[in-house]
Amino acid sequence: MVEYNLTLPAMGESIAEATIIRWLKEEGDSIKKEELLVEIATDKVDSEITSPVNGFLKKKLFYPNEVAKVGSSIAILETEETNFSVEEKSTLYTEKNKKRFYSPLVRTIAHREGINFYELEAIDGTGLKGRVTKKDILKHIKKNKIIPSKYNGNTTVLPCFYKHEKEEILEMDRIRRITSDHMINSKNISAHVTSFVEADVTNIVRWRDKMKDSFQKKTGEKLTLMSVFVECVVKAIKDLPMINISVNGTHIIKKRNIHIGLAIALPNGNLIVPVIKNADSYSLRGLIKIINDLIKRAKLNQLKPEETQGGTYTISNIGSFGNLFGTPIIHQPQVAIMAIGLIQKKLSIIETPEGDFFGVRHKIYLSHSYDHRVIDGALGGGFAKKVALYLEKFNYYTKI
Repeated sequence: MVEYNLTLPAMGESIAEATIIRWLKEEGDSIKKEELLVEIATDKVDSEITSPVNGFLKKKLFYPNEVAKVGSSIAILETEETNFSVEEKSTLYTEKNKKRFYSPLVRTIAHREGINFYELEAIDGTGLKGRVTKKDILKHIKKNKIIPSKYNGNTTVLPCFYKHEKEEILEMDRIRRITSDHMINSKNISAHVTSFVEADVTNIVRWRDKMKDSFQKKTGEKLTLMSVFVECVVKAIKDLPMINISVNGTHIIKKRNIHIGLAIALPNGNLIVPVIKNADSYSLRGLIKIINDLIKRAKLNQLKPEETQGGTYTISNIGSFGNLFGTPIIHQPQVAIMAIGLIQKKLSIIETPEGDFFGVRHKIYLSHSYDHRVIDGALGGGFAKKVALYLEKFNYYTKI
């Protein structure tokens, strides 16, 4: 039997780590190739890792709620297979490969900090016969800018607080903690400014009312207004491409592709942002289909990690909560985000060549938050107005 070092695979260029959620096998259990072995979660989506070999699960190196870095070993498998690719051979090792003894404490620190067997072998040891000491491995971790978890004596302990008998103390779940970090990080990075614009979407509402039943009967798809909002945002980005940028230090990076993120509230109250890649390449019918698919799979926790990455601009539908307008927080590293408010019927003054008159119209507020480091009011507010104008110009006779 040989040992196979199961590593956490790469899941996209912006994902550096994942949390172990649940092992589907116990130590000593037999496993088959391609059989589900462990459930993991990133700050984007949850997914599973399958076994690459037939054999046994010898040792778990991470446990539920522990965080592993991409490329780090998360388990040791045993297998009788020998026909491996070059890449797979790099994860194999046996006891005879070891150059020296490692204490249980050193092995535990290595496992928890994502240091694999080969990296451990490369650490200079100052102990007896060149053994790696606790001091050696912590020095290696510090040098490589890896933050030790709880072995350096600097762990911060929060003070206790009084628990009232009528209060309930709840622990934040993983997604809530990640969202909290991201929101604070965004506020610290970007100078947020929000502009508000009202738009008349009467033509869009009446068009949907006219088309929705026949469209769903013909295609099986729900006719969502979000598809029109995305189309109008894309048109505005083409007119004002400096909204579709990111910032790196003192450099502005203009994006050639338009990737629209949609902030979606999940049944458990958490938030996820799947991305419509190359949104400008879709027809209105295509946008309807992909938006429905993303929303459906997001709520079923079936999105792939890469489907939540790479967005260049984000839209949030706060109207679904009954909200009129808001001040959305920018989804880093983007520089702007738009919140779509609740559609309301309003008594409005309608201007025509024949004169002004009163009428009932469907109105909506657009809330546009942007990064004032690189976007001034003329562009940030002008973009919101541009989207509103495209919404108001929507053709009631549009065919899909």
